[in-house]
Amino acid sequence: MNGGVAAVAASVASAQSTVKPRAGRLKQGICSGVLGRGVDLEQRCKVADELGVTGHDLVPLKDMPILKKYGLLPTMVPGIGTLMHNSTDLSRHDDLEKQAIEVIQVAAAAKAPNVILLSGNKWGQSIERCLDNNEKFVRRIIKRAEDAGVTLCFELLNSKINHPDYVCDHTSYGVEMCKRIGSPRFKLLFDIYHMQIMEGDIIRTIEQNIQYIGHFHTAGIPGRYEFDLQTNELNYFPIAKKIADLGYQGWISHEYSPRPGGADPVKTLDAMLKICEG
Repeated sequence: MNGGVAAVAASVASAQSTVKPRAGRLKQGICSGVLGRGVDLEQRCKVADELGVTGHDLVPLKDMPILKKYGLLPTMVPGIGTLMHNSTDLSRHDDLEKQAIEVIQVAAAAKAPNVILLSGNKWGQSIERCLDNNEKFVRRIIKRAEDAGVTLCFELLNSKINHPDYVCDHTSYGVEMCKRIGSPRFKLLFDIYHMQIMEGDIIRTIEQNIQYIGHFHTAGIPGRYEFDLQTNELNYFPIAKKIADLGYQGWISHEYSPRPGGADPVKTLDAMLKICEG
């Protein structure tokens, strides 16, 4: 661990968590966009603390002490490669492994449950070749994650609208990876917004694959705004209830952006949290 990463790890490990969790059967977190543009991390943490949110996803390593100041866990730690350029490319594996070692160490020090993994794009390769390359990389780092007590979460994203050529764009691809790796420390980040675009049939898909899911993201469709019943094609009430009924113990984190010209973003977040209490 280099000096800068070690300093972050020490700072995070020494901070105290005091947040009082929100009522409900599901633990909830947020991502950076839920209060709109121009709201910094400290402001988001204050609101999250007040609303009983217990986690914040995708915060840079250097900012983790701010989360701990407000009693929030870094529930999904970033820092391994990029969305497009990742482990589908064998030439990147050595560098990605170095990044992964540091990220896993910091996540463990922060008592963060999860580290995000992205598949990368196909870049003209077959699905089978992409699976093989992703598997080769994960096998290089899975023992470190297991020893650290950190779960690697492979994110499912849509390739139809937002991320053309991204290879892990169906639940079946992610599940195949889980079966190949065969570790309780390798699971899926099931993004409901993305999988509604690619597959639909959300509740049944979750029910059939809950053993492979380590984390959830939410957003409304269309537009990736809040998921109110008036504008969204999905009803998150029964989705959240099903997730809770299945005994899921991880986090469901909100990754939507407030609708332009809509209600107060804090009141909107409170309403979305209410929908997902399970």
